[in-house]
Amino acid sequence: MSERELKLVVLNRKNSPFGGKERGRAAAILACTCRRHEVDPLVYLTQLLVNLPSVRMSELAKCLPEEWKRCQAERAARLGV
Repeated sequence: MSERELKLVVLNRKNSPFGGKERGRAAAILACTCRRHEVDPLVYLTQLLVNLPSVRMSELAKCLPEEWKRCQAERAARLGV
């Protein structure tokens, strides 16, 4: 993780609406990961929370931001968007 990304993690943790040190840290890391993979965190989290109850444990890796972005691109290509 670069120094610039680390600074963003700290700023996100401080500005996070979530209470507590661990929750703020997790939210900051998720936001930084989404930014690194050029994924909109709000869209990603919305779809993740909607779809997560139906995801099997063996398929959890598909829920990571980089895999989610790839699946979205494939879906858009199939639909011709």
